[in-house]
Amino acid sequence: IINMCSVGGIEANPGYAAYGSSKAALIWLTKCASKEFGQYNIRVNGIAPGLIDTDMGHTKSEDEINKVMDRMSIKRMGTTEEIAKLALFLASEDAGFITGQIFVADGGRV
Repeated sequence: IINMCSVGGIEANPGYAAYGSSKAALIWLTKCASKEFGQYNIRVNGIAPGLIDTDMGHTKSEDEINKVMDRMSIKRMGTTEEIAKLALFLASEDAGFITGQIFVADGGRV
């Protein structure tokens, strides 16, 4: 199981209480489910993307996007392909001993 979380569930920002709370709950659910389902050899992990080049990523103003990028080590939006490749890895047997983890893919923001 791979849950799509968000850095919004890790990093608090004004105006994002509802979104951040829901994503923080998903992070908690991921960790709890990994404990419950591990006995059945079911792995549960989460991906917490940061600013990604999607319609949602472009809902912020250019000024807001620049403020976020100023806090990032890699000064660009992530791509959907980068997130998909991480999900593919987590779904593979190469990640067979990984469970209960939240993988932050945010260009070094958090």
